Amino acid sequence: MPSCPPASFTDTRTPWYNPRWLLATVLSFLLIALWDAFGQDLALAHLWGTAQGFALRDDHFLVAYMHQGMRNLGWVVVLALSLGVWLPFGLLRKLPTARRVQLLVSILASLAVVAILKRSSATSCPWDLSIFGGVAEYVSHWRWGLHDGGAGHCFPAGHAAAGFSFVGGYFALARDTPRAARWWLAVALAVGLLLGLGQQMRGAHYMSHTLWTAWLCWTAGLAIDMGMARRRSQAAD
Repeated sequence: MPSCPPASFTDTRTPWYNPRWLLATVLSFLLIALWDAFGQDLALAHLWGTAQGFALRDDHFLVAYMHQGMRNLGWVVVLALSLGVWLPFGLLRKLPTARRVQLLVSILASLAVVAILKRSSATSCPWDLSIFGGVAEYVSHWRWGLHDGGAGHCFPAGHAAAGFSFVGGYFALARDTPRAARWWLAVALAVGLLLGLGQQMRGAHYMSHTLWTAWLCWTAGLAIDMGMARRRSQAAD
């Protein structure tokens, strides 16, 4: 079978899906599932937690700056991007209105997906576990609906979404400004991982919670991109 050159982002014949993005979605799902399968969450949690709890749970820097401060900053950025849809500035000026809308919608959709799953989850946080001074027993988040005796509502990592929710902006930027899109993706992933790590040190989440939040935000952004690209493709036909 003859091979075909990859489609350009600016080629009007580009299909509404990108095989590389779909492959990245599947491979990342499998890698995170492997992390779950090998049960590394508790091993990592033991780096910061003991039978007396998590020493950094109320750490001023982690609570005031990494948690509350970064959460507030995230909403400020979302507000600025909302205004930028209609009054574009900086990088947003290089995007057509439809892609600016896509960027904002992907952020809000990612936050909504994480919030809905969190509200439905019976999984408790590490600091709730009896091995860390709490009352709950460890139950995998894959056992959906099975209560562990704790407060629940801890999966996935909501705070890490303050960074990961911006991942969808990569898809909105990729066709018009691919270099900026790569930087956008790198920063969103780095911030999300940093925020997730801060919460893990406090005992608020497991590593898998952070990783699945990243995957959910990526997938939400990709789904929105595919939907909008398909509409454009159908309109062009």
